[in-house]
Amino acid sequence: MSSLKRLSRVYKSAERIPFDDSSRIILMSDCHRGIGSHADDFLKNENLYISAMSHYYNEGYTYIEIGDGDELWENKRLSDIIHAHPRVFQLLKQFHLEKRLYFIYGNHDMVKRNMKYVKANLYAYFDKLEKKEMNLFDNIHVHEGLVLVYQSEDVQFLKQILLIHGHQVDFLNSIIWKFARFLVRYVWKPLELFGIINPTSPAQNQEKKEKVGKRLTEWAIRENQMLIAGHNHRPMFPEIGEPMYFNDGSSVHPLFVTGIEINRGEITLVKWGVKVNEEGMLFVGRDVIAGPKKLRDFFKAERIFESCSLQDPV
Repeated sequence: MSSLKRLSRVYKSAERIPFDDSSRIILMSDCHRGIGSHADDFLKNENLYISAMSHYYNEGYTYIEIGDGDELWENKRLSDIIHAHPRVFQLLKQFHLEKRLYFIYGNHDMVKRNMKYVKANLYAYFDKLEKKEMNLFDNIHVHEGLVLVYQSEDVQFLKQILLIHGHQVDFLNSIIWKFARFLVRYVWKPLELFGIINPTSPAQNQEKKEKVGKRLTEWAIRENQMLIAGHNHRPMFPEIGEPMYFNDGSSVHPLFVTGIEINRGEITLVKWGVKVNEEGMLFVGRDVIAGPKKLRDFFKAERIFESCSLQDPV
């Protein structure tokens, strides 16, 4: 099966989630939460992430994590990651308790596609301090993809958005992911401690970043659908009328974390980083990278593009 067909398979089978112009959704990915060691890329941005997520929790957003939330290639036990980042998981638990949390798995947390693994590791965990099992994400399901269904009083705007990690278009990180995990865990992780970069990672290899982006764009063009992904850590926000491939970036950029907001019918690419106020005090603040743009305008352009395509000569 080709990589584009794999995306289409996910699109057809994914759970549909309705939303409208009153909805608030934040999409983030590629946190790569580790065990608090020198190899934990998330550690340096943890406070930025918590600040951003606290804002979204207080403002009533639904959080959808679109893959690679936890670094389960370098690390074997999810419980070690939970113990390393207790504030993060308690915050995520609050989202879950209010039914405002969805998880999509990526290549680095592919093990979450196994429901037995999810029940054993995400429903609850053993708290070393309390010395007992603690509830976490009871009855949660981890998806390969999700589809947001935009509902409006105007039925012509009934449109759908595919949310997916994006590793499906990357042969090494999808079909032979266990081999890639072996390389990361036993070859590249030790070498990275000496400053040697993993050349197989789309996050660290510019050529692979571009290849992943091109394949995801190709699917968006072929299916004439809006697609939001992660995986290559490269933020993407098209202009209206361009192929509707968006990318939320990652939470392991050197100085900030990025995400895509869907807020009251508009879509925005944002970043959270450390800023300085007029008194010289440091604080965590939000900046807009691209947008906001109305989803309706993208969908109008989609219909125009579709109409023009039907008139193209064969």
